[in-house]
Amino acid sequence: MSEHNDEATAASAPASLPVNGIQRTFAVLRALADAPPQGMRVTQVAKAIGLTQGTTHRLLQSLAGEGVVEQDERSKLYRLGMDLFALAARAGNALDVRSLCRPALLRLCGSLGDTVFLLLRSRFDAVCVDRVDGPFPIRAFTGDIGGRVALGVGQGALAILAFLPEEEREEVIRYNVPRLREFGVYDEVYLRTEIERVRETGYAARQAGLLDGMAGLAVPLFDAGGNIVGALSVGTLTSRLTEERLPTVVQMLQREATTLSRRINPFDPALRRPMHQANPVEPQA
Repeated sequence: MSEHNDEATAASAPASLPVNGIQRTFAVLRALADAPPQGMRVTQVAKAIGLTQGTTHRLLQSLAGEGVVEQDERSKLYRLGMDLFALAARAGNALDVRSLCRPALLRLCGSLGDTVFLLLRSRFDAVCVDRVDGPFPIRAFTGDIGGRVALGVGQGALAILAFLPEEEREEVIRYNVPRLREFGVYDEVYLRTEIERVRETGYAARQAGLLDGMAGLAVPLFDAGGNIVGALSVGTLTSRLTEERLPTVVQMLQREATTLSRRINPFDPALRRPMHQANPVEPQA
């Protein structure tokens, strides 16, 4: 069957068929993006995009030759290739996540008059990659830029932990609980209770923190793919985070986080950079 007969495919084919080479190429890539993890057969891809099996096979082979599609040698199933992800890693916003978030930190600090932090996840830790200081002297678990703390300690690190995928969250909890013993009030029951509270409310807050006289509030920060990557956090004096003021602070942080999350490239190398610096303490038996 020739390519001119592509329109004569099964009734289950899409209503609008890809008519030129570029459209057909992207139709194949989109079909594979929606495929099961193990991949798709040629016939399945052809049915999904409304082209003949012969045309689809030629497209898949051409894409495989460029490295953006790969075929399993045993199953003969096709899936997206690593070269496509390498290209995606160079796409997205021209600003890395720290540069992208900097204006939001400045706005929040200027509006609230409190110190604002940007934390990113680094394996079992949260790393402070930026902060804008308010007029009130505060202490924070992460300290200055570059400081790190175990996920679960402090509001920013707790907000990140709470929104990790369940299996990943369980692994972090298993690893980190022994590391949290030095903080006294932390045990697994307490940590799980706090995680559930954060997941229910959408933010982490303590008017009376583990640091005497200090209070904090944080909201999760996601990338454009919906993956948790960090947190926006406010550190302040206990007297400034009152029950009356708390909803306002939450609303302001969540508004900025929502806007940023739409723009954060999931493949941003800056999201992986703290990972290379990670050197968590091994949990004690």
